[in-house]
Amino acid sequence: MDPFVAVALSMLPASRSRVAATFKELRLQSDPGSDIAADDVLEAVLEVCEIPEDERRGAMQVARSRADAALVAARVAGIEPLPWDDPRYPALLSCIPDPPPLLWVRGDADTLARPTVAIVGSRAATPYALDVAYRLGQELSDRGVVVASGLARGVDSAAHRGCLGGTAATVAVLGSGLDRIYPSEHQALAREISDKGLLVSELGPGAAPLQEHFPLRNRIISGIALAVVVVEASEKSGSLITARCALEQGRDVLAVPGSVLSGRNRGSHSLLKDGAKVVESAVDILEGLGWPMPDAPLALPSKLLISDNLLARMESGEVYRLDELMELTGVTGTKLLTRLMELELAGLVTQSGSGFSRRLVT
Repeated sequence: MDPFVAVALSMLPASRSRVAATFKELRLQSDPGSDIAADDVLEAVLEVCEIPEDERRGAMQVARSRADAALVAARVAGIEPLPWDDPRYPALLSCIPDPPPLLWVRGDADTLARPTVAIVGSRAATPYALDVAYRLGQELSDRGVVVASGLARGVDSAAHRGCLGGTAATVAVLGSGLDRIYPSEHQALAREISDKGLLVSELGPGAAPLQEHFPLRNRIISGIALAVVVVEASEKSGSLITARCALEQGRDVLAVPGSVLSGRNRGSHSLLKDGAKVVESAVDILEGLGWPMPDAPLALPSKLLISDNLLARMESGEVYRLDELMELTGVTGTKLLTRLMELELAGLVTQSGSGFSRRLVT
């Protein structure tokens, strides 16, 4: 798809989630690999979003003009548009009900193909929560797991810094344009993340960090991750929105227990009461996902290669997109990607920007 079409879609005067869901439906109804004319897409989305007919032509012209300006601003700022059908667009995110038609990225977009866990929590975090978030970020990073969060004050920034202190990359999902870092005191952290990982937003260059952007941002944090870990959340914490998105998207939700002497952890403890797994270290997270531990001996008998439903449907040397494997196996995206990560850690599957392939085993 021409990135211009996706950019223009993001500029329409309609609910972002509604635009995203409508666009996904249009793509599913179209022939694979085919391009949809820009005007056809824009008009169809405006119609579904109930924009009055006499206002649609003007809305399309404004969206086109704003899209041109956004692409120019992005080139100047070193920001790249990543449309929904780009091979580097995160496979897990494309499976949610309302994936953004495109993502704006700065950094290494291939980071989005790596196994990812989100860590979120309080902005006004206690020293305990900051220490835990940093440690979890570093422990996951040292095991090759990307950590995603929202670049916010408190737990988010601690998780990013912990991941940067390890060996893997980190992904920061913003509620503003990538040229308007928020909060402003995280400018240096954002630069380090873009150098060693990736900055992501569905908002184009120049977009302000408005309050209504952050709940929508949270669905992307959970959408690119296999699991969400909540560290220190009160009953009204925004991180509970991310946890709710994760549950709706079929992701695992885990939480770190905290003190009962204040209300700072009531949201986290509520998640634990509802069945979230207790997290004390990265080992708990990986075990909760069913991943083999990197430092543990991995024994995969040859009969597993024959009986495994996924491997049995993958021809050696062929590259498969996630949606193709979902169709072949009948397994949902989250469960399928978890299994693919297990097989990759076992050395049986490799992945690239274009998809997954089975290794030849001798």
